Parts: sequence; structure tokens; C-alpha cells
Amino acid sequence: MKCNLVAALRLGAALLLTGALLIAHHGTATSYDNSKTFTTQATVTEFRYANPHPQLYFDVKDDQGNVARWSGEIAPNPAQLIQAGWGRKRSEAALAPGTVITITLWPSRGGTDAHVGLVQKIVNSGGKLVLGTIALNSSGGDPAPKK
Repeated sequence: MKCNLVAALRLGAALLLTGALLIAHHGTATSYDNSKTFTTQATVTEFRYANPHPQLYFDVKDDQGNVARWSGEIAPNPAQLIQAGWGRKRSEAALAPGTVITITLWPSRGGTDAHVGLVQKIVNSGGKLVLGTIALNSSGGDPAPKK
């Protein structure tokens, strides 16, 4: 009986720890304010095609010409991007340093002064959709291909 109790306690602790880790990683709802969107023109400074989520770094100029460095988390992971036709080389080419984009994101709950957000949409200088709400788009039309 004592052995079963110890095993049950260990299992319960493991489940609580696993649940806490999953919530911490998938804290999008707590980290970003999805009731607000922020859209601006920006210049890509760096793109990291990495797990668990690619990161985009970009500069935003205000009306006075001051530059603010921003970072944006791209929600699809690399495996999802590959399924949508956006492997590392294609993604890095589309988001190369110096590329001018119009980006829409959900800002950090800390506000736009935090200069961090969850990327919702990226449009290149030619007006073509590069990234939609779900995944990088291979067709240039809808945000994500339907399967």
C-alpha cells in the first residue's frame, strides 16, 4: 500500500510539472495582447529560423526618425513552415537583412514600448503577403494554404 501511495505521489508531481512547463511554453495568451494590433513599416535586421519558434528582428522608425529595435516571435514552428513550403533557405531569402516590410503583430502585454510582439502578418515592399496568421504562404494569396 505504501509503495502505491509513493508511486501515485510521484506520478502526480510529474503531471503537475509537465503541465506547468507546457503552459509556460505556450503562454501566447498571457504574453501578447491579442485585443490590439500594431502595424508598421520596418526593415529586417535579422531572421532566426530556429526552434521552438523563428524570431524576426527589425528596426522601426518613428516620425522623428528615431529607430527602435523590435523582435517578433513567429508562431508556426519550423516543421509547420516546411509543410507550408517555407524551408530555411526560402524563409531566410524572403526575410533577409535590409528587406523592407510592413508588419502586423500583437504587442507584448507590456505595450508597444516593450518592442516585442507576436507576428500576425508580413507584407513585402512589393505588396505580396509573406506571412499570414497561420503560416508562411507559398502562393502569395491567402495567409496559409488549405489542405
